[in-house]
Amino acid sequence: MQSQQEVNIEHLWEQWRHDENLEAYHQLVNYYIGIVDQIVLKMQPSISDQVTYDELRSHGMIGFLDALKKFDYQKGYQFETYASLRIRGSILDGLRQTDWIPRSIREKAKKIQRAYQELEQKYLRSVTDKEVSEYLHLSLEAFYQQLKETSFLHCLSLDEPIDFEQETTRATRLEDPRQNLDAKISREFVRDVLAKSIDRLPEKEKLVITLYYYEELNITEISEILGLSPSRISQLHTKAIYRLRGSLGRMKNQLF
Repeated sequence: MQSQQEVNIEHLWEQWRHDENLEAYHQLVNYYIGIVDQIVLKMQPSISDQVTYDELRSHGMIGFLDALKKFDYQKGYQFETYASLRIRGSILDGLRQTDWIPRSIREKAKKIQRAYQELEQKYLRSVTDKEVSEYLHLSLEAFYQQLKETSFLHCLSLDEPIDFEQETTRATRLEDPRQNLDAKISREFVRDVLAKSIDRLPEKEKLVITLYYYEELNITEISEILGLSPSRISQLHTKAIYRLRGSLGRMKNQLF
């Protein structure tokens, strides 16, 4: 991105949103375009090798351009934050529309998530790989292979389905005025449950989640920091997400 000294961003937003000035629009595109590449680089290691960088970037550009058209700069929000959600959601939407994820992979993911949810509810602690593999009637090697096969399903965003069995997304729930009140009431509660669940993760998994989602590092960068292979970092990330999904699933069952 160009430095803000070179570009008066607020003035460009005003020209674009009020006057539909195309020159201002193109300058905004050039100023913010790097956000797309940053997100694609972060998401790519967690997504199947069947999808190329250019394909992911193409999906991301749709969300980026949509964000430029809809962003209201007068509300005081950061465009980078708003656009990041749109870009990630657009990439995931594009992948789902191409139906590139085999049903067998989705079924494996549902079974693994159910295993973590039921076992950790039973033992009230983080369960071991051996316990999960035995629950699934798999060898440890086969279990690790399934973690690898399902790892790319965990690129979370507002536009991702709430769980593997639902079509409703977090974004559509928040946009539905009939559900806005419930969403506002429950958001803090869900955030609290998630924070406590992260704190209970095994140490390495907690560190990976912190570096990935809070420090916004990608899999390769985390592997260099921790001195582990990218595949091992991806495995830790995948297990952590299954545990967190299990915690939220248990909360949902208790509430409803």
